[in-house]
Amino acid sequence: MSEVVEEQRDQFGSKLGFIMAAIGSAIGLGNIWRFPYVVYDNGGGAFLLPYFIAIATAGIPILILEYYLGNRYQGSAPVAYRSLSRRWEWLGWWQAAVSFLIGTYYMVIIGWVLAYFYFSFGSQWGSDTEGFFTGEFLGVSDSFWSVGGLQFGVLIPFVIAWAIVFWLLIRGVGRGIELASKILIPLMAIMMVVIVIRGLTLPGAAEGLNVLFTPDLGALLDPQVWIAAYGQVFFSIGVAFSVMIAYASYLPRRSELPNSGFIVALSNAGFEFFAALGVFSVLGFLAVQQNTEVSEVATEGVGLAFIAFPQIINQLPALNSLFGLLFFGALLFAGLTSAVSIFEVGISGVRDKFGFNRNRAVSIVCGLAFLVGLVYVTKGGLYYLDTVDHFINNYGLVLSGLFEVILVAWVARQLRNIQSSLNEDAYIPVGYWWILALSVITPIILIGVTAFNIYNEFANPYEGYPASGLLVLGGGVSVLVIAIAFVFQSLRWRRSRGEVNR
Repeated sequence: MSEVVEEQRDQFGSKLGFIMAAIGSAIGLGNIWRFPYVVYDNGGGAFLLPYFIAIATAGIPILILEYYLGNRYQGSAPVAYRSLSRRWEWLGWWQAAVSFLIGTYYMVIIGWVLAYFYFSFGSQWGSDTEGFFTGEFLGVSDSFWSVGGLQFGVLIPFVIAWAIVFWLLIRGVGRGIELASKILIPLMAIMMVVIVIRGLTLPGAAEGLNVLFTPDLGALLDPQVWIAAYGQVFFSIGVAFSVMIAYASYLPRRSELPNSGFIVALSNAGFEFFAALGVFSVLGFLAVQQNTEVSEVATEGVGLAFIAFPQIINQLPALNSLFGLLFFGALLFAGLTSAVSIFEVGISGVRDKFGFNRNRAVSIVCGLAFLVGLVYVTKGGLYYLDTVDHFINNYGLVLSGLFEVILVAWVARQLRNIQSSLNEDAYIPVGYWWILALSVITPIILIGVTAFNIYNEFANPYEGYPASGLLVLGGGVSVLVIAIAFVFQSLRWRRSRGEVNR
């Protein structure tokens, strides 16, 4: 089987650099603004059991698999899947297209974070934080299809965020991605330590933590709780984006991989729980200040970051601007390290397929993503961002992950060979649990998650958005991803990659 390998592939400068970059990719905005609410909403402390089972049976196994594919075939996802089976190159482009589309709106959110980092000086959002966010800042239109014009207050930080990410990507793997991860991840960790310490010392913190971690053991009998656990692990660690395939391809051949998978997965889980301590301690404080229940102020996503947290900052007795800078600074650093990994997927793919140099590949991928992202900078942008994010995460990622394990476990039937190869250099050998997880447990869970999502889609149309919007944006994006996958597979490889044997 003939493929194409670059004359000299980029490489991380050290194993530590790879691990830091992988942790930076895994730790993103969702770790801070999504995970705490998922724990609270799915049994509190009881959620820990399905969560860690999900890490053991899905998160770590798929992570190790993707490290192997990238490192063994020294290429992006299209190269790796094509090497396993020539007809499956499309799956790599599917994952690349999913990552690209996520990146187009992820950069808009980073722009929001950057703007709120500036707004933290003097709490410029005022007392009506919801009105400021949706009205003055985003200028959200009254209806779904009322696009409106560009919001220049959003466009400016969006452009600045893009300038930072473009600069990091153009510098390459070692001088850009690795260096940024080594600097930003420790800074983000320090910021979160300060946030958590401050949160735990506020009045009402105990009430918040009590609501978060009090176990509801009855929730363990609810299938939806288990689906939520697997969904959180799946999205949080970042499998099926093919980010980890691209990153592992920048390691020397035959690098030790299983230990890295454990380190990254457990570091990500540890950060999530640590962030949850900070988030719910300050939510408890907000509830006390407003003389209400924690359940009344508990929220997730953009509502937590851009509405609830500014309310909390307004109520702080001292140094509220500093707390705002730390919180939005941590979000900013988490977002930037994830963003560069998301775009590296497409950059790596087009370089492998078409033989582009790095500057050209970065310019093409980032230029197209910037133009698409302008849709989300309009007054209707919040509607469009929310809809695309919902469909991409619930279907694009889940289904691509399902096809990934089916390809390796049941089509190519390579799990035992991969296990043997991994264990030749492993500090922690992968046992039969790894094969069982990838061949049986993970496919069953992902099929269940997909069926549950489809049922909910018809039972409760997402956010009450018009059917036309869900069909055009949600369905349209789903069709677009598949179309891109097969179009790119049909294109001719522009450089010969030498022999890549199974």
